[in-house]
Amino acid sequence: MPGLKLGKNSKPARSEQPDESRRNFLKASGMTLGGLIVGSVFGGVLTDNLEKNNSPAPASKPEASLQDALMFFNQEQFKMTEAAVERIYPEDENGPGAKALGVAFFIDHQLAGPWGYNARDYMMGPFVQAQATQGEQSRLKRNEMFTLGLEGLKSYCQQKYKKVFTELEAQQQDEVLTAMEKGDKFPMRGVTSSSFFKMLRSLTIEGVYADPLYGGNRNMNGWKMRKFPGNQMSYAQQITKEGLVQMKPKSLQAHMSE
Repeated sequence: MPGLKLGKNSKPARSEQPDESRRNFLKASGMTLGGLIVGSVFGGVLTDNLEKNNSPAPASKPEASLQDALMFFNQEQFKMTEAAVERIYPEDENGPGAKALGVAFFIDHQLAGPWGYNARDYMMGPFVQAQATQGEQSRLKRNEMFTLGLEGLKSYCQQKYKKVFTELEAQQQDEVLTAMEKGDKFPMRGVTSSSFFKMLRSLTIEGVYADPLYGGNRNMNGWKMRKFPGNQMSYAQQITKEGLVQMKPKSLQAHMSE
């Protein structure tokens, strides 16, 4: 379970209220102090400006990747998926979670492509009850199964909590996903809840560890957490070294300049 991280900056925020004591002092002193007060005020303004100039700049929002666009999901489906994968692979002290790694975008792009449309699979009948070793046998495409799974997730949350999945507390989201995995009183249309959860979990892991080329594993942080070297052109320089060799990971994009 993810733990909440405390904010690093524990310094109290500077008050936005005017300094009443200094204002009253200036009123009471009036003109008698003349230029001395003007000098003090000017000095105060100058000091304030210096403090503002020397204060650290606010953290800028990370620039969104150009790949952060939807090909298959609508906004509601995307937000549900993003919230669900974050509970499956949450952020913790080891590093970012699925949301920060862009896993929901990875899933969206996969569902919009040949994999999502079962473009390379035999999709003609007959459709019979499959053996455990035969995998999923369905007339539905993968992106259709995923859409029905999200519809089932939405319906379950509305019936039980009168809320959408993204509005639930983290513990409630975990309870929903646990019930989905077990298939316990979790009705869905066209797909079982357990098979949908299995697909969702597999896609989450793939999105964390696949090459960033596919939209997930943002900044190769999934690999960095596992000390995985990624896609190296050669290990010839490391193969004779003793012990575990740690290498800076490389994605497929890195080879464009080699």
